[in-house]
Amino acid sequence: MPELTLVVASANPDKAAEINAILGVVPGLVLVARPTDVPDVEETGDTLEENARLKARALCEATGLAAVADDTGLEVDALDGAPGVYSARFAGEDATYGDNVAKMLDELQRAGATDAAARRAKFRSVAFIAYPDGSELWVDGEVAGTITVTARGQAGFGYDPIFAPDGYDGRTFAEMSAEEKHAVSHRGRAFRNLAERLGASGR
Repeated sequence: MPELTLVVASANPDKAAEINAILGVVPGLVLVARPTDVPDVEETGDTLEENARLKARALCEATGLAAVADDTGLEVDALDGAPGVYSARFAGEDATYGDNVAKMLDELQRAGATDAAARRAKFRSVAFIAYPDGSELWVDGEVAGTITVTARGQAGFGYDPIFAPDGYDGRTFAEMSAEEKHAVSHRGRAFRNLAERLGASGR
């Protein structure tokens, strides 16, 4: 694959580290950190695709380089698909990871979703590249699982302590090694799909 330089648009250091871990092994791909002088991009889109495009296009325009961004949503069946596109700010604009986890557990309790069958959910990620010539490439990835009753594990970030993906003995993402999580996670799947598309397109 010819060499391609991508600016990682994410201002979230946890996300940026995951993206680098997954894409960093792709031959011919050079990843560049988001410049510190680029302001945060307001996520005003109604979908994950729109938000990922906003972030990637903003960094592409600011740097003159192709930029890669992602947006991720947790969709919980008992909450009619919420929080979805609002996952990062479920408990408010300045919410911490802990705030969002606490609100999720509280909302499910309030909804009467007390057993595993009632706490089904899925994570979905959209990985998006914006090129300087105006062209774009995007893919997605998702993983189904269950929201646990209590937070478990010390690894990961976001909702990882309360999301147990199907097929992993009930362990949450936060109880897995980084390698285990990347192998099954929504973001891992999205960025592996992206790597395959990059190879197929020759860009």
